[in-house]
Order: sequence, then C-alpha cells, then structure tokens
Amino acid sequence: MEQRAIGRTTLKVDVLGLGGAPLGGNFVDLGYAQAEALIRAAKAAGIGYFDTAPWYGFGRSERVMGDVLRGSDYVLSDKVGRLLVPGAVENPAEFGMVDPLPFHVVYDYSYDGIMRAFEDNLQRLGLDRIDILLAHDIGAFQHGDENVRHFRDLTEGGYRAMDELRRGGQVKAIGLGVNENKVCRDALSIGDWDVFLLAGRYTLLEQTALDALFPACRDAGTTIICGGPFNSGILVGRDTWNYAKAPKNVIERARALADVADAFNVPLAAAALQFPLGDPIVSSVIPGPRDEGELKQIVEWFGVDIPSDFWSTLKTKGLLREDAEVPI
Repeated sequence: MEQRAIGRTTLKVDVLGLGGAPLGGNFVDLGYAQAEALIRAAKAAGIGYFDTAPWYGFGRSERVMGDVLRGSDYVLSDKVGRLLVPGAVENPAEFGMVDPLPFHVVYDYSYDGIMRAFEDNLQRLGLDRIDILLAHDIGAFQHGDENVRHFRDLTEGGYRAMDELRRGGQVKAIGLGVNENKVCRDALSIGDWDVFLLAGRYTLLEQTALDALFPACRDAGTTIICGGPFNSGILVGRDTWNYAKAPKNVIERARALADVADAFNVPLAAAALQFPLGDPIVSSVIPGPRDEGELKQIVEWFGVDIPSDFWSTLKTKGLLREDAEVPI
C-alpha cells in the first residue's frame, strides 16, 4: 500500500488506515471478539496504520488494539488529554458508548497530565511504543468556554511534555486529534507540530480547512490525517453528520453529491474515501468500520477507479471547491 510522510519526520503511514473508535463500542455494539477480528482483517488487507484513544470505550479500543498489534509491525497513533479514572459513568449512552470499561474521564492537558496519560496508554495497550501522540479534542468544539483553561495548560506545559517525548525518541511525531480547524491554527502558534488528525473538516461534503488551515500547515511543514471521511455516515447513506442527526441542508447537499456519483456510476462512498488524498498535505485517511463486512467494502471502495470528469462535474455544479485538489 502507498505510504506518505508525517510532517517532516522520517515516519510514513499507509494512505488508508483504520480508525479505532468503533472498536471501543462508540455508537455501535461491538464485542471484543468482533473488534479483534476486525483488526486482524485490516492487517490481512494490508493496512498497517491504526488509530485509537482512551476515549473510545474508556480504554476498550486500546486494549484490543494492543492485543492484536503486539509482536507485529504497525504504526500506531494514540491520544492524550483525557485521564481515565475508576468509577463508571451512570449513563454511557449519553457519551455515545456501548458497554465501556468502568471509568470516567478527567481532562488534563498539563505537563504532568500528558506524561501520565502517555504512560497509562502504554499500560492499557500492553505495547512498548506509540508512534504518533495526539492531544485529543482540545478546542471550543469540545470544551466551550472551558477551552481557554485547557489551551493554556497545553501551551504552558502539555506541549513541552509532548515535545520532550518526541525529542527523547519515545514517540516519532506529535500533533492534535480534533474536529475543528481553528484550534489547529491556534496550536501552530505555540509549537512545532508534525501532524493534525482532523475529523470531518476536509471531506467531499466540506472543505473549510482550505480557507486558512492548510496554507498555514504547509508553511509549518505539518501534514493532515483525515478522520471521519464519511462525515459520521451521511456520505455512506446514513442520516448522521458530526455525530448527530444531519440537518436538512446537509442532507440535501449529500443527495446532490450522490446524484452526480450515480450519473458516473461511482459509489459516493468511494469518492468520499479517495477525495482527501488528492491533496498532498494529507498523509492518510482513516475511516472507522464497524465490522469486517464494512472493512471489506471500504477496501473495495478505495480501489474504485474514479474518472477525472466526475471531479470536474462536482466543481462545475458548485458541489466541490474550485481550489480543492483531486485524485489523479
């Protein structure tokens, strides 16, 4: 499988990776055996880049991911900023989780919080290394007004911890794992980041990252991993967008994209999966399949030949930005 570099580092990742949120039971009832089989199927399909986080099932995703990857070749990204504390939440469904482990989260982007989270992650994974370390869900999208405090903690201590881990060789790259453009731009002013895992903001449905973030990242030498290429499901025929029910205007735009895809006999999901990689700043796309069947379908979509006229038609109809680079 083709690989691309992460920032200016020597680390390379597969252009198609595996997102680990469903492996923790986030928004889907997925047991350990099913999650294990899904990761093994990804490896068998030639996927070698995997992403996880403490948030996904309050540790469930990390545990199964580590069990399957242990003793094999892999590139792994994991996240910090949330500490898992003993004590189950009363209603996990409110967090979009099915049967999480008996913990709750405490946000901590300070120096000590980042260092502790990194060590905790390794323990849950049962692995001796994490390749890419990402500060998870920093930003107003997640924290609202509280983000002022959290970003100050990252600025005054958290970034220093991540940089020390990178300079010491414990991780190969550092960045953010977020859902918004602005916090990435803000972060560029406080340090040298290798990569931003950006979910939902550079997709076939939305290209807002082109306005200011991508130019700033090019100047900084920071690359992008695109999470959520299907925008929470709206681009694979579901009615969800940004982890909630899609509003009318989003549904209408998705239908317009689907009409063009149908006219070219191109699966809309295949176009959504391949589109972000048209921009060389994008290192990888990491969908989160919920079972082996979805993984198989994703691999098939990834191999679909999409004619150049499809992309130009989307631009002509105003469904894709003129300045968006497309796969060749």
